[in-house]
Amino acid sequence: MIWLIRHGQTNMNIARRLQGRRDEPLNETGREQAEKAAEWFRSRGIRFDRVISSPLQRAADTARILAGEDAPFRTDDRLMEIDCGPWEGADLRDPAPELGLFFSDLFHNPAPEGMETLSHVKARLGAFLSDLKGEIGPEETVLVSTHAIALKGALENLDPRPDGGWWNYPVHNCCGYVFSLINGAYTKPAEYDTQN
Repeated sequence: MIWLIRHGQTNMNIARRLQGRRDEPLNETGREQAEKAAEWFRSRGIRFDRVISSPLQRAADTARILAGEDAPFRTDDRLMEIDCGPWEGADLRDPAPELGLFFSDLFHNPAPEGMETLSHVKARLGAFLSDLKGEIGPEETVLVSTHAIALKGALENLDPRPDGGWWNYPVHNCCGYVFSLINGAYTKPAEYDTQN
């Protein structure tokens, strides 16, 4: 089983500012969300044989809280959030017109100049998922910790929806998806909520 999760809350999430590659830590609520998620997994008897995380602090710390110190841990740059370039830190409550247009419908509107495209996000997450097939055994339980838009890029590879449906789908902090690798192919992911 592969458990794909978004990191816990940060202060920039609350402020509705675009984090992108900024290395923001979890805030107190984010740590509590990760602890609650860890309890959610423990209560179901789920232990991780390995952990793969974005190297950004908020994702890596979420993964470590969830998995504990025993599971082998590594980072992969392909799990990083969308590169927002000059738009990092932008206020999404009062965005520039091109940024507001993009976030009003991620699939149908182009990324603003200087921001990584969704096709690139999808391609790098696709490459990660392809390589993962060769790394894990059929009985392993793996935790993958990432970010909202990167997670959507993974979902677009795992279960493509008409008209880019995943790109505009809300993904909350510390929630995610679970899927398996069977006969060399991934199963359709199922959504889970570790906060309920």
